[in-house]
Amino acid sequence: MPRTRAILWDFGHTLVDWDPRRVYRDMLDTDNAVEAFLGGVCSMDWHVGHDAGIPMAEHRKPLIDAHPDKAELITAWDTRWDDMFDGWVTGMGEIVEALELARIPQYGLTNLPGEKWPNLKAMYPPLARFDAVVVSGLEGVVKPHRRIYEITAERIAHEVSEVLFFDDRQDNVDAARAFGFDAERFENAAQVRDALATRGISL
Repeated sequence: MPRTRAILWDFGHTLVDWDPRRVYRDMLDTDNAVEAFLGGVCSMDWHVGHDAGIPMAEHRKPLIDAHPDKAELITAWDTRWDDMFDGWVTGMGEIVEALELARIPQYGLTNLPGEKWPNLKAMYPPLARFDAVVVSGLEGVVKPHRRIYEITAERIAHEVSEVLFFDDRQDNVDAARAFGFDAERFENAAQVRDALATRGISL
């Protein structure tokens, strides 16, 4: 196994705790109503358009036309974006800090609306100190498409075989491995520490 010289992080559900339910539990009366809305209106299939670079104001217009009675709820995906976050995934802020103190380069590769990247940096300042971050919404391509891994390889200062990538989705991990990255599916902070230790990085 090549020596691990840098870490590449997915953000949502890996480093940062993102869940749209936090907003819609405030706006809807029951959990069933929240799940129905997120399953049938502002779904993840719809949201991927933001991750691919469609501006939120533009992307919500057809959805509001289809669901005019839910215009306020749909618009909240944009206006209350920051409220969908609640700190770091347990234990991950400490790992990011420890790697930074150890001077181990850290990179980001995230499916994220480009217009919300400044918000995320403001909420999580360590992310702004990463050596490079590839944001899908700014590139117009999302994981697990091969092109976004090509872009990442162009932006980082290491051979991909020397970079360990963590992502919570197996399809993204598989695509990263196919491209040449060392990659692990994220489970929790303890698993990350173990994966780092097996590669000679003890925190």
